[in-house]
Amino acid sequence: MSHSLSQKEPTGFKEALKDSKWVEAMNEELSALEENHTWNIVDLPAGKNVIGCKWLYKVKYNSDGSVSRYKARLVIMGNRQRHGIDYNQTFAPVAKMATVRSLLALASIEG
Repeated sequence: MSHSLSQKEPTGFKEALKDSKWVEAMNEELSALEENHTWNIVDLPAGKNVIGCKWLYKVKYNSDGSVSRYKARLVIMGNRQRHGIDYNQTFAPVAKMATVRSLLALASIEG
């Protein structure tokens, strides 16, 4: 879909800080990460390096082409991680209730 008035997405953190819409989106992301207890703040063990992260920005559009929301996502630079050294747990995606209901309905229909 072509957006004639498409919004420019920031290419980096410093650029995003110049626009209150993106600052708000980053604050929403940080709040969600905190509410979900995504991490624990701990002291860096001796001899270990910090694994960096970066912000990704995306404008989400409604079907009519209008802006739905500004989405900022904080992502770890996972290509630098090593299992057992930098992390021990892996992410397990969680199914949404609507998906579970759909699967149960389909299973019921199919017997």
